[in-house]
Amino acid sequence: MNEISIGLLGLGTVGSGVVKIIENHQDKLMHQVGCPVKVKKILVKNMEKHIHNGTDPSLLTNDVDDILNDPDIDIIVEVMGGIEQTRSYLLQAFKNKKHVVTANKDLMALHGGELLKIASENNCDLFFEASVAGGIPILRSITEGLSSDKIVKIMGIVNGTTNYILTKMSQDGVAYEDVLKKAQELGFAEADPTSDVEGLDAARKMAILATLGFSMEIDLDDVSVQGISQVTEEDIQYGKQLGYTMKLIGIAKQDGDKVEVSVQPTFLANTHPLASVQNEYNAVYVCGEAVGETMFYGPGAGSLPTATSIVSDLVAVMKNIQSGVHGGGNIAPQYPKKLKQDDEIFSKYFLRLHVADEAGVFAKITSLFAEHHISFEKILQLPVVKREVAEIVLVTHHASKKDYEDVLVQLNDLQSVKEIKSSYRVERGSIQ
Repeated sequence: MNEISIGLLGLGTVGSGVVKIIENHQDKLMHQVGCPVKVKKILVKNMEKHIHNGTDPSLLTNDVDDILNDPDIDIIVEVMGGIEQTRSYLLQAFKNKKHVVTANKDLMALHGGELLKIASENNCDLFFEASVAGGIPILRSITEGLSSDKIVKIMGIVNGTTNYILTKMSQDGVAYEDVLKKAQELGFAEADPTSDVEGLDAARKMAILATLGFSMEIDLDDVSVQGISQVTEEDIQYGKQLGYTMKLIGIAKQDGDKVEVSVQPTFLANTHPLASVQNEYNAVYVCGEAVGETMFYGPGAGSLPTATSIVSDLVAVMKNIQSGVHGGGNIAPQYPKKLKQDDEIFSKYFLRLHVADEAGVFAKITSLFAEHHISFEKILQLPVVKREVAEIVLVTHHASKKDYEDVLVQLNDLQSVKEIKSSYRVERGSIQ
């Protein structure tokens, strides 16, 4: 092949990074794939803006058909975002026998199974490394590097915005709202931060990771999600007293043929390697039956880190083009989906209560937990925060989610329990 041509859907921060890497690394790309690589056409909304910023006008179009229907374009790189319209573009691309590289986690979490199926039917490649954890090659590591192992647990920090917020809350003792405002000013958080702070962004990534790791089609609706907007600086400080660090953690775990997938604020023991991952960085732990524990760490977002993952996928597609093998990596899930019920999900829990400051209250609480076979690992009896009200912090031993939530319901009904202030999952010092 004399040349490989690329069509780019979108020219924002990441798209600009892709163009820059292709231009600056041309010698290396030619060495790897054996021919020149060029960006032939770029879909943008505002052509004048990009021309003003120095982009060659001949590369720009605002008509997607100039890319989808151009027989000379071999690969489409999708970095425009969006779901339904973008899905229709990619389906058309596959019908026109074009390979696709995308960074679109929302699209892949919702329609990944369908897109992979259509890509395979048309002998096209669909790669999406950059959809999870930016510059960290986590998807390729799971599907290729660990392909011979059975993965039993994936656990990680996969959202840089929330990790930045929780890091600053912990280090500086600042309230959530103040740190969020600062994160928005620095560009780490969007003007509407809902997707990040309510855990939706992380949930989409965990759905993708679980699908690939367990070879089981996990949908976004299968992920139990809780965000960080209710986390207080008091919670974080009490956690510190007990030897914990607060992180928004995604967990995908398989026991037998059943899986659980969740995203939630979690207290990690300070000895856990993920507890030291700070600011906007991401890290993912993968545990296999044979390999044991492995950890992948790096920038979870940003123009060039994310673009690096995209261009790595491009190289893989271009090598397939040169060898004449396409669609082989689009492997459908092997196993039927089986999700754990609440009585099959076990964890430790942190619980903070405001109770009546009177004799016998703690005995009632202890008795209630004992009825559900839940014992305590740690207990803090804190000073009275206001007249006739005391604060109790508990950390349980492992308990089923069902038993623990049943206790929470009954605690709410106890007259001596004034308020359940907070409740979080707790993870010990290793992944297993």
